[in-house]
Amino acid sequence: MKRIVILGGSGAGKSTLAKQLGSILHIPFYHLDALHWQPGWKPLNKDDFIKKQEEILQQESWIIDGNYSGTMDKRLELADTVIFLHYRTILYLYRITKRRIQYHNKTRPDMGKDCPEKIDWEFFQWVKNFNKEKAPALRKKIAKLENTNVLVFRSPKELNTFLMKLEKTTKKPNDS
Repeated sequence: MKRIVILGGSGAGKSTLAKQLGSILHIPFYHLDALHWQPGWKPLNKDDFIKKQEEILQQESWIIDGNYSGTMDKRLELADTVIFLHYRTILYLYRITKRRIQYHNKTRPDMGKDCPEKIDWEFFQWVKNFNKEKAPALRKKIAKLENTNVLVFRSPKELNTFLMKLEKTTKKPNDS
């Protein structure tokens, strides 16, 4: 696991997982939201967004979290591992609501600078419809990958079991 793509609905915990895997595997991690969103929720223009991702993809190892379908194919092509956090819609909605309360008038660490947490109707609808409208295409896309380790987690419990096993297998004898 040296080049990892993390996909999933908003609120799935992609950024948290990227940070955890980065710590366990000692690999740099990148949040696409932090690259894409400029101060005040202004999107970075597409060419600059692609250029920033290309710089990351040239590195020997990386963990990238975020869907961004317009630039996904290149990430999937170069990844040796794809993790899809495919949880129930109610969990996504609960977590984005919790996150909104937790980061009220603040910017999350995995978000672009000066982008205070918010939930608008369009975003709520995107999250609500993710499993119906976006997930099937994602599953189809990752099912076609060859020579790529594809891990699909259907619950946080499954993911935590995986992380505990990974942590045990990557610990060095002198680690405590």
